[in-house]
This record gives sequence, structure tokens and C-alpha cells, in this order.
Amino acid sequence: MTLTEWAWLALGAYAIHMLEEFMFDWRDWARAIIRLPVEWADFYMTNAIVVVLGIVQAEVAATIPLAAATFAALMLINATFFHVLPMIVTRGRWSPGVFTAVVLFYPVGIAIFAKLLAMPSFTALHAALAFIFGALLMAYPIAMLHLKGRTYFRQV
Repeated sequence: MTLTEWAWLALGAYAIHMLEEFMFDWRDWARAIIRLPVEWADFYMTNAIVVVLGIVQAEVAATIPLAAATFAALMLINATFFHVLPMIVTRGRWSPGVFTAVVLFYPVGIAIFAKLLAMPSFTALHAALAFIFGALLMAYPIAMLHLKGRTYFRQV
């Protein structure tokens, strides 16, 4: 498979993941377990942006491989720190999205990095940058969730 095909598959995996999170009430889980002050509107907007980013990275994967790597890193970070690790810490309490994180995110994300690292032009530095960018993408909406309740950011 080409990098572009893997990149499109990553977006498909993310779409299925979002469905799992929605159907198993990720919002209430996130509020209770990881203490995120999240509403459904936040979930919808964030995931709409993930879809847009997924389309962009798939479209430019062949010419900007770092975009596909960043999306793959985002998937791996999401799977690890927002699904698998919380289940370990809570001694097995279900994390909505953990099934697709393990069954789809890990294999697709790892396959994308394997494909990229086989390319001579993609280095370990690129991989590190992808994880930095992926972590920033993951942190951005979380930071805004925590900031939006502060007086300075309230629009009243």
C-alpha cells in the first residue's frame, strides 16, 4: 500500500473511533475519569476538525509525509494516553474508544511509521517532530477546554 492509501485508512479508522466514543458516552467518561470539563459540542467540534485534518493529511501525504506522520502520531498518542493508559490506571474501567484505539489506531499508526521510516528521506528527526506536532494537536483542545472557563475568555 502507498503512504496515501495508509493516510486515507487512518482517517477511516479515526471515523470509526469517533463513533465508538460517541456510542459509549465518551463525554461522561472524560468528565469522570480524566476530569475534562467537556461538553458534547466540544466533542463534535474537535472531531470535525480531526476529520478536516485527516482529509488534508491524506491529500498531501505523498508530497508532505510529515503531515501523515503527524496524524499517525496523533492516533498513537490518543490511543495510549487517552484510552489504554487510563484503563490501566483505573484497573480495567472501560474507556470509550479503547477497542478501536487498539484494533485500528495502533496497527494503522505503526504501519504509517514503518512505511515512512523505510523512505530514505524520512528520518528519526521527522518521526520525533511528528510526535511533537501530534502531542501539540492533542493538547490544544484540552488547553482550550481548561482556559474557556476563565474570566478573561468568557464572552458575557
